[in-house]
Amino acid sequence: MTDRQALVVRGGWEGHHPVAATDHFIPHLQENGFAVRAEDSPKVYADAEFMAGVDLVMQCMTMSTIEKDELAGLTRAVANGTGLAGWHGGIADSYRNSSDYLQMIGGQFACHPPKKAEERTGEQADYFIPYRVEMQPAAADHPITRGIADFDLVTEQYWVLADSYNDVLATTTVASHEWEPWHRPVTTPAIWTRGWGRGKVFVCTPGHDMDVVRDPNVNTIIERGLLWAAR
Repeated sequence: MTDRQALVVRGGWEGHHPVAATDHFIPHLQENGFAVRAEDSPKVYADAEFMAGVDLVMQCMTMSTIEKDELAGLTRAVANGTGLAGWHGGIADSYRNSSDYLQMIGGQFACHPPKKAEERTGEQADYFIPYRVEMQPAAADHPITRGIADFDLVTEQYWVLADSYNDVLATTTVASHEWEPWHRPVTTPAIWTRGWGRGKVFVCTPGHDMDVVRDPNVNTIIERGLLWAAR
């Protein structure tokens, strides 16, 4: 049996541990029959011949930029059946310069609410707050989330700008506080899938650091999401 091909594209902001986080999941892909190639930039997306044989892209590339030929290669591959999967800023806060990328992903990071001003120290932990990931009815029978109940995390809570084309498996509700400019709680997608041409897209917004990636629920959801998205 010929291995399926997985492409790992990782880099961007180092605070999301792109190498360590993707290395965490590479053995899972290999155990499930994937040959894995890792790249530290999206340049590989412009290689049409290689991308035509890629069954899954696991991307962890926070912010950064993407060139027109690279984006065209990625969107063409997904439309032709390549799966695209990722977590947190590595997929939902990538390539802010590209509206075509944002449309394909279906959600863009907008903010992660901070603690009260008097509790902030100027570190990343200023944005580590307790929140709940709430499973939606579609999650009960979905292969990514089957058997997983609502769960709690203490980490960055993502408010994403999204649209109704997403198939939302889980949501989270951002609270409203007197120190914030919004006036009521906001429910936002936390885990979703999206069909794009013949390809499938999977996004999990939890995953800021290795502690969150290793959380049993998050780890299971990402592992399953990778396999679900693959051609």
